[in-house]
Amino acid sequence: MTRAVALGVAVVLTALPGMAQETSDVPNQSPRSGSVEFRLGGYRPAIDSEAALNGATPFKDIFGTSSLLLFELEMQRFFYQGIGTAGVSVSAGYAEKYGDALTEADEPSAERTGFHVVPLRVRGVYRFDYPAFYWGIPLVPYVKPGLVFTPWWITKGGKIETPAVGGQGRGMRFGWEVVGGIAFMLDVLEPRLARDFDSDLGVNHSYLFAEYTYSKVNNFGSKGFDLSDSYWMFGLALDY
Repeated sequence: MTRAVALGVAVVLTALPGMAQETSDVPNQSPRSGSVEFRLGGYRPAIDSEAALNGATPFKDIFGTSSLLLFELEMQRFFYQGIGTAGVSVSAGYAEKYGDALTEADEPSAERTGFHVVPLRVRGVYRFDYPAFYWGIPLVPYVKPGLVFTPWWITKGGKIETPAVGGQGRGMRFGWEVVGGIAFMLDVLEPRLARDFDSDLGVNHSYLFAEYTYSKVNNFGSKGFDLSDSYWMFGLALDY
């Protein structure tokens, strides 16, 4: 009897290291406080829709009909995590497009002209990620209303253009926007890699997303350049 008990204790002690290794392989998730997003999309300002142009299309005539490639970086900070996640964000982007400058006879010249914008945004953020965290559904819908401040400038020959009527080819426009999107949580594809990403780099979750932006950037209806547009963007988000 004593020999059997001793053998049983030895078996248990031998199994303990393996059991400890198995449980320690799943580290606790690090605290989550925000997110960083990288995104790309096509953007085309509604400059030609200004009523003062009386049907003229100067932007189309110089830059064509294709969209500008817009790149943006966004930083989010969360202040609520419960039934979803809420926070605020700031972002900055850049887009440019070049075309042939027009002569006084409206003919293309050999000189190149460029249109540049730097959209700056402040947004509220709400993600409905409760089903992803607690039910294993990897799709996360979200909404981001906000304000937009967009400096713009036009170059000719590498310098800020000076129109014949006076002034300079640069300025800034204000407006508002609403963004709706859906993100796919990549953790479900490789859970072990996702845990390692968290323990090694502090990245809690990663997502691929698509979002639609409706923006009105026309100084709230005043005269001047209308930089409004509605467009899709696609990108990568990393929670930290």
